[in-house]
Order: sequence, then structure tokens, then C-alpha cells
Amino acid sequence: MTAATIINGKQISEEIREGIALEVQQLSKQGVRPGLAVVLVGDDPASHVYVRNKEKACHDLGFYSEVHRLPADSSQEEVLALVDKLNKQSSIHGILVQLPLPGHIQEKAVIDAIAVEKDVDGFHPVNVGNLVIGDDSLLPCTPAGVIELIKRTGVEISGKHAVVIGRSNIVGKPVSLLLQRENATVTMCHSRTSNMPEIAKQADILVVAIGRANMIDASYVKPGAVIIDVGMNRLENGKLAGDVDFASVKEISGPITPVPGGVGPMTITMLMKNTLLAAKRLSGIE
Repeated sequence: MTAATIINGKQISEEIREGIALEVQQLSKQGVRPGLAVVLVGDDPASHVYVRNKEKACHDLGFYSEVHRLPADSSQEEVLALVDKLNKQSSIHGILVQLPLPGHIQEKAVIDAIAVEKDVDGFHPVNVGNLVIGDDSLLPCTPAGVIELIKRTGVEISGKHAVVIGRSNIVGKPVSLLLQRENATVTMCHSRTSNMPEIAKQADILVVAIGRANMIDASYVKPGAVIIDVGMNRLENGKLAGDVDFASVKEISGPITPVPGGVGPMTITMLMKNTLLAAKRLSGIE
């Protein structure tokens, strides 16, 4: 077998961003500038990195951007009041509250408070419900990025058997719904699945999002399968590793995403795409 094709998420993400930048220029001629507000509560180091990356993406693409950094001891009422203000602000088309929130603030209450049409993370129950029934909605960013990466390999999703390992609300569940929307037959595995390697080995497309470094080795993989690794784990030596043991799996798989440089760059790009879409809709341009 020839060596697996490496799916270059960074390159694909840059191609999509070029298209977004062109659309932003077109919109500016109609007096519309997509605006994204990010709310960051507390001092989680990883969250600060993500927020800086989002801010930079806005700047690079010509978006209007606001970042609201609140102290860790901010009350839930203060956070909800800020969300309410952003809901009403016409220059803001997308609102993102960076998770996790400090323990005394209910994530659900905050997500529920975001205006559905500005919920560019795709986490609001109405957007989730629309995703389930196949209606139009703002899609969660990482799962939308996963589908985009699979399509860019040239592999037809329709009719294929896709296996998703992990059932989180952020990746596993929505990605399984999006794969069904593309007419794949989907099996979901999780921590209680008893014969996971046998099931995974039947997959033409394997999406892994379990948060355990290098857990999925070649024994889980059907030769030639597309492998999408959503995992992002920090090893003791400080390096990043996915949930898939890249070195062994790439010897038998088809197209495979690396970590870093696979799914990661797509998440913020799809967030920008959602904000652009929200701006068009809220301005009555779509």
C-alpha cells in the first residue's frame, strides 16, 4: 500500500478564509461589516489562547471584533446582562461565550440567553434542534469543519459506513448528525461500547473525539479508511497528540488528519464562516 494522504487542515482552512475575505469585501460595499463578540470569563490559559486566535482571525478577514474579558468572580447575572446587551447591538452578528465557564456560572443558562440568530457556536437548543430535524441552522464549528475536511479528500460520504468514537454534545453527537445528513450510515461508539475495535474496523470513515492520547491504533482501522482525529491532548513532554496513534495508523489508512494541523485550524475558520452567514442573514442579504 502507498503511504496515506495527509489531510492538510491548515491549507484547506486558508483556502476557505480567502473566500470569506472576498465576501467581506463585497459586503462592505453594501455597508455591512461582519461583527463577532467573544466573552471570556476568568483566566483559563487555553481559553486565552483560543480567544487571541479568534481575535486575530477577525482582524485578518476584516471583521469587526469585540472581546469582553471578565474577571473569574463575575456573577452569572453580570454575564447574562452582557449577553443581553450584545444581543441588541446591531454591529454584532455573532456572539461566542468561551467555555469552560467558572463553576458558579451555569453554561446552559448563558448559552440559552444568546440570540439564536447570533449563536455562531451552534450550541443553542434551537440550533441543535434544527440540526437534528435537518432544518437550516448555524452549525457547530468543529463538526462542520470535520465534514468539510472529509469532502475535500474527494471521498464520497453518501452510502459509506461512518463510525464516530465519542458522544459529546460539542463534537460526537453533532458530527454524527451531519454525517447522516450527507447520507452516511452512522455508528456511534463511546466509553461503554464493548467491542469497539471490531466496530471501528468496519468504518469507511472514522471520526475520533474521545480525548485520550494515541488510543486508536491500527487494530481499529480498516485499510484505506478516512481517519479524522479531533483529539487534542498535551503529552507529558509538552507536545500535542491526537486520539489516533498517527504513526501506526497512517501505514494502513486512507486520507488522515495530523495533530496539530488537521481539524484544529478548521474550527476558527468555520466560526468565521458562521459569523459571515449570520451577518448576511441579519442584514437581509441572504
